[in-house]
Amino acid sequence: MTALVAPVALRLAGIEKSFGATRALRGVSLEVTPGSVHALIGENGAGKSTLMKILSGAHAADAGVMELGGQPYLPANPHDARLKGVAMIYQELNLALPLSARENILLGAEPATLGWIDRAQARDLARGALAQLGHEGLDLERPAGSFSIAEQQVIEIARALLMRPKVLIMDEPTSSLTQADAERLFTTILRLKAQGVSIIYISHFLEECRRIADRYTVLKDGETVGSGDMPAASLDTIVTLMTGREVKDLYPHNDHPLGATVLEVRHAAAAPQLRRASLQVRAGEIFGLAGLIGAGRTDLLRAIFGLDDLDTGDVCIVDAPPARATPSRRWAQGVGFLSENRKEEGLMLSQSIADNLTLTKQSSFGRLGWINGRRQRDAAQRWVDALRVKCRDVSQPISQLSGGNQQKVALARLLEHPARIFLLDEPTRGIDVGSKAQIYDLIGQLAAAGKAVVIVSSYLPELLGLCDTIGVMCRGELTAIRPRREWNESDIMRVATGSA
Repeated sequence: MTALVAPVALRLAGIEKSFGATRALRGVSLEVTPGSVHALIGENGAGKSTLMKILSGAHAADAGVMELGGQPYLPANPHDARLKGVAMIYQELNLALPLSARENILLGAEPATLGWIDRAQARDLARGALAQLGHEGLDLERPAGSFSIAEQQVIEIARALLMRPKVLIMDEPTSSLTQADAERLFTTILRLKAQGVSIIYISHFLEECRRIADRYTVLKDGETVGSGDMPAASLDTIVTLMTGREVKDLYPHNDHPLGATVLEVRHAAAAPQLRRASLQVRAGEIFGLAGLIGAGRTDLLRAIFGLDDLDTGDVCIVDAPPARATPSRRWAQGVGFLSENRKEEGLMLSQSIADNLTLTKQSSFGRLGWINGRRQRDAAQRWVDALRVKCRDVSQPISQLSGGNQQKVALARLLEHPARIFLLDEPTRGIDVGSKAQIYDLIGQLAAAGKAVVIVSSYLPELLGLCDTIGVMCRGELTAIRPRREWNESDIMRVATGSA
């Protein structure tokens, strides 16, 4: 009796791709079954993006075979890929924001007769695509730019569904979503599975992959290094495949005795979200701030750094004369701030690594407005080497670096300044596990050197693995501060949601 073979919606075998002398993919293989979620996991630079660009028609493979529904699959371009049944939703949403939701959903696929768009049919088609996602009530005539990021994502998915895809690729779909919006996305994914759509799910959040995926494939250095059933895989197994190290080795274990208080916040409040917060941070201490998005954590860091004015209360930087807080004054006092918004606030994407790294102390590299380029490049190179930033050279535009390497440069700016108090807002958001481990090690080294570090993070294992002290914010108030050993994830969430 012949054994039944599980059907395959998509099969990739021996996919290779080189860019000049760089081999981005070295014989990658992947199989996705119908109506399943397949997690594609790997560090930045592992080859995930190149593989998905080949699958979605943006690049052509140098070698290998692709099959879709058992038939040869060779898309000429992204539009051809969509017509054949493969659609991709990028991390950076690709909407025409001034156009309406309806116009975005139908863009390039408008029903027309003799060149005239049938608006009634267009509305029906758009409404039907949204109904598949449980969002049929969304206002079709509102400009796409007026919707939240989560709603824009729904519009993007609805546009993909209009072409009835067999395979839908989601690249870091929750990176800009709140926890509540992420839950809605997971519900949407379950709906799509029930309709027989296969989903390739790319995310750096491994717990998320474990929750939503049926199977997984891990890429490392352009090769497939492991795959299997997700329910049977441990987090430690996946991390070891990705990085060659175990989860317990991700967080630093260096001793850092705590010194005197260097930062004190007393009864701070700032509209609209920060209602009340008091804390003390000591030299050598890693102080974590937990809480739901919108709880006021970022507002507290911005107020400490002088980006936002306090309505009441005060911030004291020990050994610094009392004065109105401004970012330039905080820099002069040895306080450094890392924004959660790398692209819009943290970096000058069109400028070089060297310019970004030395931005806050350019006066040290020249006189009368002239910068000594050699000295600037030498200073930048020291940190590039120390932090193992992957780049061509320090004159390379920072926009060309991966997210993890961009984050290392942003942190290096604080080190070059140098800061003695580090305010880090979501320092590892959107970067891979290997880069996270390097940043965790750097934070541990800072604490061991007597620096004070305040971290805002939505990733609770990160806070529990790194911090000496954790404070939890709820609805704008810092309600509980305890040593790390007195917290677990459940306790933090109970305080953060106001149910403790």
